Amino acid sequence: MIAGRFIALEGGEGAGKSTQARLLRDELAAQGIEAVLTREPGGTPGAEAIRGLLLDPPGEGWGAETEALLFAAARADHVGRLIRPALAAGRWVICDRFLDSTRAYQGGGGGLPEADILSLHRIGSGGLLPDLTLLVEVSPEAAQARLSARDAGGSDAIGGRDAAYHARVAAAFARMAQAEPQRFARIDGEGAAEQVHARIMDVLAPLLKARR
Repeated sequence: MIAGRFIALEGGEGAGKSTQARLLRDELAAQGIEAVLTREPGGTPGAEAIRGLLLDPPGEGWGAETEALLFAAARADHVGRLIRPALAAGRWVICDRFLDSTRAYQGGGGGLPEADILSLHRIGSGGLLPDLTLLVEVSPEAAQARLSARDAGGSDAIGGRDAAYHARVAAAFARMAQAEPQRFARIDGEGAAEQVHARIMDVLAPLLKARR
């Protein structure tokens, strides 16, 4: 059996990743490709439990180091119990966030060394990387408009951090995409969801062609 493909969608708050992940899963199904739609943190019962700790933390919340450890633990369970088995069975996996979010948020935003984050990923998840990472990018103004409509004035513990934090996150994502062009595709996330989806399908065309 041919192994499946692993596609991750990345980007800052309000970029539209979740919408695009759903549209991609549906498009693949229409083309006869079985795809698993999942998310991080989450995707398995254990990882979803950790998600609650991360996004709605007790007390004063977590520091960047603790956040990175919790994300790595959730990801290890997710990779071991869902992602690797699905890929081995020939399914595609569409993941709303993966390792690069930890690199951008706890690394770029929180100041943790890149080497430490990658070491945790190697230990917990065997260093697994997506075949393709779609970085959906929008202006801060467009992101804020989408967040206002989505969250009705409220957000989780990470999404609700200040503008300077999120600017560092965006800069970190941009650096990764520039440094790793063989894995990243930068997607213009402005405009209607259908327009963004069409841009994503254009980028995926070589992978879909290789499958035939």
